[in-house]
Amino acid sequence: MSRNFDSLPVITHMPTLFLLFSHTLTQEQIVDARQTLGVTEFAALETLQARWSDVPPDLENITEHLRPIFVWLTEQTHPGDYVLIQGDFGAVCATVHFALARDLIPIYATTERQVTEIPLPDGTVQIQRIFRHVRYRRYHLPC
Repeated sequence: MSRNFDSLPVITHMPTLFLLFSHTLTQEQIVDARQTLGVTEFAALETLQARWSDVPPDLENITEHLRPIFVWLTEQTHPGDYVLIQGDFGAVCATVHFALARDLIPIYATTERQVTEIPLPDGTVQIQRIFRHVRYRRYHLPC
């Protein structure tokens, strides 16, 4: 089976990683993005961060809520750029579809979780969770 390479995006620049999630990248995530993805720049949502982090739960359709983020991505990205997408499930799914339609590469970060339960003198249990970055993984449809 042959592939039609004419349909693949032509990469004309070093890729940028656009950050659509509610956390700050760790140093380990930055190093991994540079080494495994070839990312040279990182772009945060800045003024749109609150919009991404707080999708109103009472909206039946979130398309209008996400529109400014989609406009930002359209204006800022180039084919072959990466988009780290994590958050509200509906927003993630819509944004993955949006990114794939524009030859962007939607990814998410995978983590290893270590959970420790600490019994306290008053009979309660304190739970400590440690998350460690493992790798980036591409989204594939259907999401």
